[in-house]
Amino acid sequence: MLKSVPRRKCAACKIVVHTPCIEQLEKINFRCKPSFRESGSRNVREPTFVRHHWVHRRRQDGKCRHCGKGFQQKFTFHSKEIVAISCSWCKQAYHSKVSCFMLQQIEEPCSLGVHAAVVIPPTWILRARRPQNTLKASKKKKRASFKRKSSKKGPEEGRWRPFIIRPTPSPLMKPLLVFVNPKSGGNQGAKIIQSFLWYLNPRQVFDLSQGGPREALEMYRKVHNLRILACGGDGTVGWILSTLDQLRLKPPPPVAILPLGTGNDLARTLNWGGGYTDEPVSKILSHVEEGNVVQLDRWDLRVEPNPEEGPEERDEGATDRLPLDVFNNYFSLGFDAHVTLEFHESREANPEKFNSRFRNKMFYAGTAFSDFLMGSSKDLAKHIRVVCDGTDLTPKIQDLKPQCIVFLNIPRYCAGTMPWGHPGEHHDFEPQRHDDGYLEVIGFTMTSLAALQVGGHGERLTQCREVVLTTSKAIPVQVDGEPCKLVASRIRITLRNQATMVQKAKRRSATPLHSDQQQVPEQLRIQVSRVSMHDYEALHYDKEQLKEASVPLGTVVVPGDSDLELCRVHIERLQQEPEGAGAESPTCQKLSPKWCFLDATTASRFYRIDRAQEHLNYVTEIAQDEIYILDPELLGASARPDLPTPTSPLPTSPCSPTPRSLPGDAAPPKGEELVEAAKRNDFCKLQELHRAGGDLMHRDDQSRTLLHHAVSTGSKEVVRYLLDHAPQEILDAVEENGETCLHQAAALGQRTICHYIVEAGASLMKTDQQGDTPRQRAEKAQDTELAAYLENRQHYQMIQREDQETAV
Repeated sequence: MLKSVPRRKCAACKIVVHTPCIEQLEKINFRCKPSFRESGSRNVREPTFVRHHWVHRRRQDGKCRHCGKGFQQKFTFHSKEIVAISCSWCKQAYHSKVSCFMLQQIEEPCSLGVHAAVVIPPTWILRARRPQNTLKASKKKKRASFKRKSSKKGPEEGRWRPFIIRPTPSPLMKPLLVFVNPKSGGNQGAKIIQSFLWYLNPRQVFDLSQGGPREALEMYRKVHNLRILACGGDGTVGWILSTLDQLRLKPPPPVAILPLGTGNDLARTLNWGGGYTDEPVSKILSHVEEGNVVQLDRWDLRVEPNPEEGPEERDEGATDRLPLDVFNNYFSLGFDAHVTLEFHESREANPEKFNSRFRNKMFYAGTAFSDFLMGSSKDLAKHIRVVCDGTDLTPKIQDLKPQCIVFLNIPRYCAGTMPWGHPGEHHDFEPQRHDDGYLEVIGFTMTSLAALQVGGHGERLTQCREVVLTTSKAIPVQVDGEPCKLVASRIRITLRNQATMVQKAKRRSATPLHSDQQQVPEQLRIQVSRVSMHDYEALHYDKEQLKEASVPLGTVVVPGDSDLELCRVHIERLQQEPEGAGAESPTCQKLSPKWCFLDATTASRFYRIDRAQEHLNYVTEIAQDEIYILDPELLGASARPDLPTPTSPLPTSPCSPTPRSLPGDAAPPKGEELVEAAKRNDFCKLQELHRAGGDLMHRDDQSRTLLHHAVSTGSKEVVRYLLDHAPQEILDAVEENGETCLHQAAALGQRTICHYIVEAGASLMKTDQQGDTPRQRAEKAQDTELAAYLENRQHYQMIQREDQETAV
């Protein structure tokens, strides 16, 4: 009965409970980790340290802090065995026994863990008034730790419980506010907000769809050394910076970026990368804490009607106001703005079709191609006048005949390209900076726009501090990706102010900081191994298994202080060598152009490194003797046949591809014939019988399926054929003694077949009549490696099921 009861999971404590059992937690006065403290004379005099929030766990990763051993655990929700006790704040974990965890530890002060410098302690947050002591109010109090309600003016303000922030300043602390846009980048934000609630105080994590950033910034405005993390696209960052301008916080808190949008050009400029992949949230918090504070120019846009154009020239779909009056990245008009406007209008009409970053980019590409064929911006130069710092550039623009003009503040544009390029010896222009008080003005023809995607640049027109742009007809424009069609206008661009930002720093200096540290070697000889996407998704949580599944690519020799950008060049040379040098490159399959590095050392699991951040990472930081790369087009690892291997295409069958023709009145093959073919490992016969109409779900008199028989004979070909062609129900079908085919394969130690069945979707939680799971059958067969593999996959299935639970 309990299997069908809905469950809820607290994102801040990771406590999972059946919904009907929540009332029992109320009765025993069990509370989630406190996110604030009550005000009042007695509470104000209480100690200002934070106590541990100990929780019994039935599943725990890592090792015991006292004895250093791992946690043996059962993987069923209904198991009542407590394997660990851990703190929701500092994440310390101990075995749930007296020899590891002492009672006096319950009242000890908590250090708040490795991220204590960015966590806002609950002792800083006081609730100004106590709610009524009713069960309903108590439930609201619990929910308030994890949910944010929208801030609205008017009668609804009375429903809010105001909080007072009383910080205890410390030079070592950098308290962090996290703002998450849950709709950015294919709704990635909705998933990542749960991780921030776990690592931080829920009172410092805010959902921007529930009222925006203003209320939180007002509440924390007096906190010293405050930092902000904006999780979203460049538009989300601009929203927060504009709110900071309105509040006039002094000094303004620096803003870091977790890129979740589509373009993420500002994030690329500040070294945060072009998009979030799967970097652990713990690593992101460390980068925010260690990042360098830099300045970012922000520019004002003032629009007024063009007095020389009459009202009869006005376009029906045009507007006389820009979507934003300030920009951080760029202001542009012409071809690119027209494409962005079409994308924006289509997304507004059908938002359900734009729920992934890949789809968004594909739509951009298709719209750009159709707009190119129509030539909608070919006469742009005839309808504009551009004056920069008093110099009229209109004649130069008319000679160039651009279809797009960009006023650029940062080096990146259009999802990572660099339109200004590197002037080098060109003494007329300076290298571009985001904090020099100058705008770069660039013109693009269709040829230079195409070259931009392969490393080219636009036509450099000038660098200036002020622009006056006059248009004589309605033209598509965009401000930091927000498009509109603007009527004939006069636009003045001037420097507004400088925002304070956080730039992601390199992990360490190339030279040792102390004399006792190891010197960086002059050269490094490193083995390069690549991992397929299939193996990465299945095994990234288990370092050893993933290393076993990797495929050697070759050996590179790089300088000891190389970053990953330089290492990439050496790796790509491996397969450019002549055939005589093939000893260094044992694989013949070419590297995909989309390959990326994997960090194998700095976290508890492998994770991808964004290509835009390769210059921030040294080779010695992410690898020791071997460096791993992820190749999304690699078909699969050439693992040993006795170990689980990635799914590979079926071997070429010696059977004739043409099915045997049967007379029109011939009956379908009998089930006994199919069973006999499976028992004899006769793949050709089984395939022939299936094509003739045989039922692959046939069972014998002991309820054994064809898959049971194929597993008992160890026929990999027959197993793969049945998995590809039989209904999904065959995976978890049981025979008389309650065994599934996976139980049988585990008991026989058939590792490759186990891998096939698991990857096809078989349940690892099913038990036979003895109460054993497939993992336990492998343990009884004394196959420890297979048991470890099944345990990891069982863990992975549990995580997938938990992801579908509702956070309290």
